[in-house]
Amino acid sequence: MLRFLRHLGQRALDTLATLGRATIVLVRSIWGIPARAELPLIVKQIYAVGVMSLVIIVLSAFSVGAVLALQFYTQLARFGAEESVGLGLALVLLRELGPVVTALLFAGSAGSAITAEVGLMKTTEQLSSMEMMGVDPLRRVVAPRLWAGFISLPLLTFIFNVVAMYGGVVVAIDWLGVDPSGFWAGMQETIDLYDDVLKGALKTVVFAVGVTWIAVFQGFDTEPTAEGIGNATTKTVVYSSVVVLAVDFVLTLVMYGEFN
Repeated sequence: MLRFLRHLGQRALDTLATLGRATIVLVRSIWGIPARAELPLIVKQIYAVGVMSLVIIVLSAFSVGAVLALQFYTQLARFGAEESVGLGLALVLLRELGPVVTALLFAGSAGSAITAEVGLMKTTEQLSSMEMMGVDPLRRVVAPRLWAGFISLPLLTFIFNVVAMYGGVVVAIDWLGVDPSGFWAGMQETIDLYDDVLKGALKTVVFAVGVTWIAVFQGFDTEPTAEGIGNATTKTVVYSSVVVLAVDFVLTLVMYGEFN
């Protein structure tokens, strides 16, 4: 029993130490407004983590929108409410699936790539060399990737929602023959700017901070070995997925639950 309690206490201390190191990395990296010399680095990273993730985001979004429209139509047609397909599709995408699915895809593609890249720089002692030359690796390497993630994920979520809606339109209107006026009218009359659009955008911003933070810290804190990089990349995907789903539950409960 004492051995178990000792092990549990040690794990708790290790977790708190890791959270402390991660917080220091985040604060030191994004403290202050980025200098003009850092802007090209941020733009380069936006291309690497944002633009290079567009293909998987667009393909996944179209598939998700098409499947949702088909499922909504199948169920709503039983009650003669086919025109509500557009409303259901918009609500699900704006409130839940858009931010959550985009964050999960981002963690699996861009997040793992960030971790592997930063981890490789640590393994090959590039970060140590920067420190020897008087260059802060947190500002030179970590900060541009953090800002790129903070900017890219909300934009990717917007693209995901637009493409998913288009996929829903193709299936519902062009294939299944739903009345276009009813499809759009229910959406326009019910969707609220604050409750649906802005709250969904807030989720996206929170997910962007969480996923990017985990990705850069796992790479920066990894063991400088090939096995360490592999473990860090796996941890990035797993931790990011768990954090996104857990935080989504909390935010949904606060925004739309009994505490609202």
